[in-house]
Amino acid sequence: MEKSSNGFVRADQIDLKSLDEQLERHLNRAWTMEKNKKKNQEESYSSSTTSTAAVAAVPAPLPPAITPRRQRQEWEIDPSKLIIKGVLARGTFGTVHRGIYDGQDVAVKLLDWGEEGHRTEAEIASLRAAFTQEVAVWHKLDHPNVTKFIGATMGSSDLHIQTENGHIGMPSNICCVVVEYLPGGALKSYLIKNRRKKLAFKVVVQMALDLARGLSYLHSQKIVHRDVKTENMLLDKSRTVKIADFGVARVEASNPNDMTGETGTLGYMAPEVLNGNPYNRKCDVYSFGICLWEIYCCDMPYPDLSFSEVTSAVVRQNLRPEIPRCCPSSLANVMKRCWDANPDKRPEMDEVVSMIEAIDTSKGGGMIPVDQQQGCLCFRKYRGP
Repeated sequence: MEKSSNGFVRADQIDLKSLDEQLERHLNRAWTMEKNKKKNQEESYSSSTTSTAAVAAVPAPLPPAITPRRQRQEWEIDPSKLIIKGVLARGTFGTVHRGIYDGQDVAVKLLDWGEEGHRTEAEIASLRAAFTQEVAVWHKLDHPNVTKFIGATMGSSDLHIQTENGHIGMPSNICCVVVEYLPGGALKSYLIKNRRKKLAFKVVVQMALDLARGLSYLHSQKIVHRDVKTENMLLDKSRTVKIADFGVARVEASNPNDMTGETGTLGYMAPEVLNGNPYNRKCDVYSFGICLWEIYCCDMPYPDLSFSEVTSAVVRQNLRPEIPRCCPSSLANVMKRCWDANPDKRPEMDEVVSMIEAIDTSKGGGMIPVDQQQGCLCFRKYRGP
């Protein structure tokens, strides 16, 4: 078990099952020594001539060492206070459930490391590292546009979770993350529901502002989300957008060469990420530009292209989603600046916040030149409900 430079034990390297087995072996040894001691004492009592020698010959066993309990991390929950209800969503490595923790409505993300033998040790180690990373990033964040983290628990052999049908024991490879429950669901689902009638321009700008403020906060904390997409944004009951899912987020490297690899989702990934080049927080800015287009259009970027086609077109042909002619130029300019091919030319997220705050939602001001017909075939005359 390795310790970090600040003296803390890495949570992803704690093997509770092994600790339990070691403790059991230790107690068994202590019990056997105690039993032998009593047996020798009885034999020495029956033979007075050899009692003194017998007692002297048997060394007194050392008192059993007290194994210290594992110190609970500040982000760990008390499983006895958790009630898990129905499934909200399913993913490759787990499920998200509705639940109650200590009387509060919550969403519970259960991460399954896989039954023994079904996954390699390397795969399980990778999943443990991802879980630890998500918790380490998320539990420190506090912002109105970031989903509130409540707590988590690492897989342990004594984890029992209460459900509405009683208590069930969970496999030791199950971990869970508990966050606030947001009844509005994923932003992407909301956009799909409004695909035909679109959203009112004021709603578009407010949602864009929520997302921009959340990302600006993350970047101020030196955190790069790396998977900014409408699926990872949730809505509360008042339709406020909150950033969620920090599974691939990480603290920004001081050297951009330390951050490489295709991390993200097709359609939202910046050219430098698609190309396997070093990147920084500006990859989130690019993804925000795609999300902004998606919020305005209530549509998916590049729905008919394969992964290889998107990669090639975005990197080599500068492909971007087509902005409707009736889109207000103030909003279209934000999209274009954010998804610039050159990361250095993209604005910082705090500048994006200022640009969106300056948009006048009382006017249209589309991109159609004055000397051309003002109608736009892509949308109906009136947007929104």
